[in-house]
Amino acid sequence: MFKKKKEEKMIIGYYSKSVFITYIGVISGTIGMFLALSGKISFALMCLVFSGICDAFDGKIARKCKRTSNEKYFGIQIDSLADMVSFVFLPITIFYGLGYNSWYNIIIFAIFTLAGVIRLGYFNVIAEEKAVNNPVSYYNGLPVTSSAAIYPIVYLLTNFTTSEEFKIIYTLTMAFMAILYVLNFKLKKPTVKVIYLFAVGGVVLITALYLLT
Repeated sequence: MFKKKKEEKMIIGYYSKSVFITYIGVISGTIGMFLALSGKISFALMCLVFSGICDAFDGKIARKCKRTSNEKYFGIQIDSLADMVSFVFLPITIFYGLGYNSWYNIIIFAIFTLAGVIRLGYFNVIAEEKAVNNPVSYYNGLPVTSSAAIYPIVYLLTNFTTSEEFKIIYTLTMAFMAILYVLNFKLKKPTVKVIYLFAVGGVVLITALYLLT
């Protein structure tokens, strides 16, 4: 008499192994923000690097999984949201945790956030126009994930600069990166070998940051 309704999920979202490593990266980024606000900058930067390692492999793992169309497009959206947490909000929080909270720092935070939002939103539009399983071989502009390497390396300069010099360097780095996020130039995507080298470099960076604690 009555048609049986299709059983609905109790919890929304997707939780397969295709997005599992992305979720780990988000958790790492969130923990990093709390560490930065607690003044534990080296540990916060370790979380930033770890999130970068997660991002380096999440796409490759996802493409090896059998996914529905919805899971593929969910992957595109969740990847950008994860990038916003780990590579835009976390660097800003680290900046704030260092005590860089003057009016011009806040302006740069706002510009950096806006550039990240525009870049990731634009990427989502482009990604949906293309075949999900056939990614392009280059980036348009600097990817936000570059934060995972650039900020920790710049932070290591604290051993060779005064606090005022470092503040200038770090501030200019964030301003310059914001410009590169939206500047239209082609940057070749890393090969598999380079991705593995990045992972090894990430471990080296984490070790170096730990030795600074």
